[in-house]
Amino acid sequence: MDTGAAAATDRSATPDRSASSDRSASTDRSASTDRSDSAHSAPEHRAPVDPDSAEAKQARAAARKDIHQRERDRFGGFKIGCAFFGWLAATGLAVLLTALVTAIGAAVIGTQDVTGDLAADPGAFGWAGAIALLVILLVAYYCGGYVAGRMARFSGAKQGVGVWAWAVVVAIVVGIVSAITGGSQALSAVSGFPTIPLDAGDATAAAVVTALAALVVALVGAVLGGLAGMRFHRRVDREGLSGLSV
Repeated sequence: MDTGAAAATDRSATPDRSASSDRSASTDRSASTDRSDSAHSAPEHRAPVDPDSAEAKQARAAARKDIHQRERDRFGGFKIGCAFFGWLAATGLAVLLTALVTAIGAAVIGTQDVTGDLAADPGAFGWAGAIALLVILLVAYYCGGYVAGRMARFSGAKQGVGVWAWAVVVAIVVGIVSAITGGSQALSAVSGFPTIPLDAGDATAAAVVTALAALVVALVGAVLGGLAGMRFHRRVDREGLSGLSV
């Protein structure tokens, strides 16, 4: 009787110990799995990058270049409106500078009829007038190109060429209208190019050379101005993106 009871007790205890062992083993495996997953999912802690290191500077430069390229792809190219306003600025400044040089010339020569003196003695005043004209065009179209480059922000050289192209087109249109209407000094001032005598009777070597050089000088001034206006924005971009995180 006692033997049967002991056997029954052993049988009942054996399943309990087995179940307890299974639960313990399962708990151990779960804990081990959790620790393993936690170890794999834990973020990797990297040492902070020195912002003044060569690697950080190169990364920032690459990021700035990428941003600038995307902006240029989106907003770059020739802007006809910016070129038009640049041409307006160049025309206005050319008129002002021409009036200023004429006034100075009148004071130096001692007469108010500078044009008449130049026609009477082109050999004495022709080359001086040519140099003054080229300086006026260079300064005026540099400023016009700068205005267009600042407005457009990108492709400064193209904006400068656009300013020059506006001047050439307007000069051609004004020339045609002047030929039809019989000519007008006020109308010729609209072109933005000071008047150059090219008639067969009063044309001089200085006038011929100046007529050819004026287009080149105006183009060079406009392109240089456009590049200068664009570089202003590049300086702003470098300053604004200097703290770019990498």
